[in-house]
Amino acid sequence: MVLPNQLTILRIILTPVFLYFFLSSEPLYKQISLGIFIVAALTDWYDGWLARKFNYITTWGKFWDPLADKILTSSAFIGFAFLDIVPFWMVIIIILRDFIVTGLRAYADYKNISFQTSYYAKWKTFLQMTFLYYLLLIYTCIHTSSIYKGNEEIFSILMNEYFIYFTMLAITIITFHSGAQYLFRNRLLILKLLKNEN
Repeated sequence: MVLPNQLTILRIILTPVFLYFFLSSEPLYKQISLGIFIVAALTDWYDGWLARKFNYITTWGKFWDPLADKILTSSAFIGFAFLDIVPFWMVIIIILRDFIVTGLRAYADYKNISFQTSYYAKWKTFLQMTFLYYLLLIYTCIHTSSIYKGNEEIFSILMNEYFIYFTMLAITIITFHSGAQYLFRNRLLILKLLKNEN
């Protein structure tokens, strides 16, 4: 198995490890979870770079690499929902949208049918990841006494519930809209894909 695919597997394995540490009541574990998430995210960048540079592109990788990304980001959103930091219903919309679109695109690649992507969808991913990194960093700092003590007012502003809610709401709307737009733009290819299946 080529190295990019091994890194994809590593990212999938790290996801439940990240969630376990993140949801722990131990402050040290929460700090470790941030490091795990960063390492897992870096494997995404690195395996993509390797695949492009050395042409390590496989059918297996085309299917599992984007899926591994969604598994990682979804686990982080689910973690924050369990902690009552973001609403579950928003997380469900984001997860459903991302897995439907990613599954369709991966299956289309498997069938040698190329779906159109857009900068809008890339911006959606960028916004999701930026927000997750923000939440993870601030949440970890709050649970690190040496950083939190003396800065309580600053962190209460940074984790203001209205700011978190409306930012998450905006990301949910953008995610849903980009998914609907993606399905509409590729509707003919999706029909072709379904016909080929039948």
